Order: sequence, then C-alpha cells, then structure tokens
Amino acid sequence: MYKNYFGLQQAPFKITPDTKLFFPGANRGAVLQALIYAVTNGEGITKVVGEVGSGKTMLCRMLENGLPDDVEVVYLANPSLTPDNVLHAIGFEMGLDVEPDDPHLKVMHKIQDYLVEQHSKGRRVVMFVEEAQSMPIPTLEEMRLLSNLETEQEKLLQIVLFGQPELDENLSQQQIRQLKERITYSFNLAPLQEYEVRDYINTRMRTSGYQGMDLFNPKAIKVVWKHSKGLLRRINIIADKACLAAFADNARIITPKHARVAIDDSDFAEMPNKKGKNSPLIPSLILLTLIGAAAAGWWFKAGYSLTVKNNKPVTKQEALIQPEHSKDLKNDAFQQRQENKEIPAWGNLDQGTSIPD
Repeated sequence: MYKNYFGLQQAPFKITPDTKLFFPGANRGAVLQALIYAVTNGEGITKVVGEVGSGKTMLCRMLENGLPDDVEVVYLANPSLTPDNVLHAIGFEMGLDVEPDDPHLKVMHKIQDYLVEQHSKGRRVVMFVEEAQSMPIPTLEEMRLLSNLETEQEKLLQIVLFGQPELDENLSQQQIRQLKERITYSFNLAPLQEYEVRDYINTRMRTSGYQGMDLFNPKAIKVVWKHSKGLLRRINIIADKACLAAFADNARIITPKHARVAIDDSDFAEMPNKKGKNSPLIPSLILLTLIGAAAAGWWFKAGYSLTVKNNKPVTKQEALIQPEHSKDLKNDAFQQRQENKEIPAWGNLDQGTSIPD
C-alpha cells in the first residue's frame, strides 16, 4: 500500500527470505564467506546458531547461491525424524531409488555409493539442516556417522547445521560429545546493534528503490532497535507497519510515534497490565482506522462511492454539488467517534490523517 507513496519498486521488509535484500553488515557477510570456504574446502560439519528471526534462513539461501556449480546442495527440511527415517529422507532428496521398507544398512550403502560417484566426477555434496535444534539426539548421532563417509583425502559429505541456541544445549550432552568434536566451524548470528539497525533499514530501503533522505529518523531507529531486540524478523515487521502508519499519517519521515504504533500492533509487544496499558488491541484498531482513512482519501479523489445518504450512495461528484453530502462524507464518522471517545479527531479526508503524539 505504501510502495508508491515512498517511491519503492518492491516491498522492502518482507519476512520471507529475498536474497536481493541480503544485508552483509552485522558480520553476516563475513559469516557467509567463511561458510563458503568451509564447504568448498571439505571441512566436514559446520554449525550456525542464532535466535528465532536472526537471519539463518536468509544466510542458508545466500550460501546456496554463493557455492560453485560443482557443489550439490541437499536440504533436510524435516529434522525431527528418527535415525531410520532420516536416512530415507536424505536418500529421497538425493534422488535415490529408496523404498520406505528398505533396511537402514541398505539405505546407508546407497547414499555412500552415490557420494562416491559424485566424488569421482569431481563434485561435492553438502547437506543443509535447518531447525537442527529439533533433531533428536539419536538422529544427531546419525549425522556423525554420515560425516564418517570419506576418502583418504577428504569428506564425501559436508553438513551445515542451522539452529537456535537450543542446538548448542543438545550438543553439550554427554552422549553426543563425539559429534561436537567433529564440528570444525561454529558461527553465531548476534542481534543487531542500534547503528546496525539503521544501516539494515537504510540498505533495504535503498535496494527497494527509495531515493530520499533516511526515512526513519534517529529516534525512531532507537525505538525499533529497543523493541525488536536487534532481531531481523522483528525489525522487518516493525519497519513495515511503521511505513504503513507514516503513509496513513501523510508523513514523509518516520518518527517514534509511527514506530510505537507498529510495535504495539505486533504480537511480540508487551502483554497488557491490569490497567490495560501496552495492549496491542487498541493500536491495532488505530492502525487499521488510519490505513482505512488514508485509503478512503484515495477513493474519494477517484470519485468512488464512500457513504450512503437516504439509502443512496453518495459519490464525489454528488458531494461537490450538494454541500450537505460533502459534510457527511468528510466529518460525520470522525465526529461520531470523537464524541464516543473511541478515537481522537485526527483531521478529515481533505487534510489527511494524523497520528497523535
């Protein structure tokens, strides 16, 4: 909705990974280059740990795109499998002729034969395991056994584990210590600092086509950083809703008041206390009202019917001819809500809407 308003070519804050919007700051670019090195040099098992929404999936996609053509990528989409089932899943992802009732040893041999064949062709195979913290301990042990497949010079299978901090807790258990010893590289995706949040937002805006001055002022950046805790997914959610609030407010700079409306409208906002403060419900209604009012302003300019008078829709043209219709069109709804103290009077459709400080 706000894309044209800010001169954007695409949505800048989508939470689905878009590699065009990759942010190399906050050590993400350095981790990506280290991952590419580890995979292409046959370093066995690599681990990437980060909180929910820290950018692990984006990094995984960037790693796949950055690997040379002679590296085949295998995804393990469902890590919460038993040891027997995980081998079947890996064989399926490799395109092997694996039957559901094939015994464990037979599937392992098929995987080994495939890896040896790829090695003879000068190709490497790497397996990405996302949400690895959900993998049962016995299945993690199966990963270790797979990592034992090797020639005299190098590993036949590279494994990259992407997981939340609980993965480190699992790997610290005594019965899985052998796997932990085989992890040659470990990377942690730390939350962004305040200046990195500024750079992240500006990078996404510029990449999406924005050409003006910094859209978020420094105080707004501070609010976003504080409440997002530096996590990329939360930053995206807050920034997206703050842009919507600014659009509804007819503002060209996003200030703390827009950021706070966005924060209170988000699921990770603070829970309401006994007095109902910090409740996301009221800001949600405010944000929807603002967006609806802004959209109504666009519809009004286009001449669409916006209200009903005497059981007949009143259009822009009729409102221009009949002043009483214009009055009803612009002010009645806002005046009624103000009298009921549902929302403050933030202006009318001709003047644009404004969020209170």
